[in-house]
Amino acid sequence: MKKALKRHGSPDRTVTDRLRSYGAAMKELDIGGKQETGRWVNNRAENSHLPLRRRERAMLRFRRMRSLQKFASAHVHFHNHFSLERHLVNRQTYKERCSAALVEWRSLVS
Repeated sequence: MKKALKRHGSPDRTVTDRLRSYGAAMKELDIGGKQETGRWVNNRAENSHLPLRRRERAMLRFRRMRSLQKFASAHVHFHNHFSLERHLVNRQTYKERCSAALVEWRSLVS
């Protein structure tokens, strides 16, 4: 549940999804009139959880935490080596950097 705040810090409304238990809880707290459930109103709250949800999905593939740690420790070196920030450079520079990184990676692995 996210709260939209007025300038002075008192909640003006509470944005929730359409789960019925929220409405019941709001009525019990006597703030049922301040609940807002619109079609796209909750998007901001849900989108703030996306990085967490992405990590959770990745972790579901591993049965044990130890295997996740082993994969992550090996993957971080590979990712850091090839994470070239494509959005900051033009195509030619990006291709040159990728080729150089791949040559260096092959020399490290073999």
